[in-house]
Amino acid sequence: MKEVKEDRRVKYTKMALKESFIRLLTQKDISQITIKEICENADINRATFYAHYSDQYDLLRKIENELLDNISAQLSGYEKAGIAPWESDWHNTVDMVEKIFDYIRENALLCRLLLNDRGDLHFQKRIMMLVYDEIIENLIKKGGITKQEAEYIYAFAITGCVGAIQKWFDNDLSDSARAMAELLVRAFYKLTMPM
Repeated sequence: MKEVKEDRRVKYTKMALKESFIRLLTQKDISQITIKEICENADINRATFYAHYSDQYDLLRKIENELLDNISAQLSGYEKAGIAPWESDWHNTVDMVEKIFDYIRENALLCRLLLNDRGDLHFQKRIMMLVYDEIIENLIKKGGITKQEAEYIYAFAITGCVGAIQKWFDNDLSDSARAMAELLVRAFYKLTMPM
């Protein structure tokens, strides 16, 4: 089945609405943002907004979905190459995590907004679930632990990763993506090594 390409004007409209919305999110909470403000900042009329989104929450959800799809694409690139980073050597895992940190750096404003204290907790949970199955399976297989134990370790490690990303933002992304990837992968490997 052939994929339908989006018209250039539609792409531009969505981009303008998205950028306007993100600018407003830097200033106030989503509940205080109106469709009128989004449209005025984007210089687009409200009818056009409603042709693409039902409300500001729908726009946010679509922005989140796009971000998650892009991160998933980074991960699936390894799967397509036949590399299972979580089961493979240190370097493949660090390379994969570095690509994710590069993506986060390239989209720092948006990621910072979505992962900050005012961000959507549901989105944070969705991020945490991106690699859930692969890591749980690997922990059980290599660690000789139960699924419940693997889930506890996963929850601990992933919430720590989100916290580390937030700290990275607090430090104005001063560490390289490679340094962050090495740090977190090393911590994860130490955490999951059998005693």
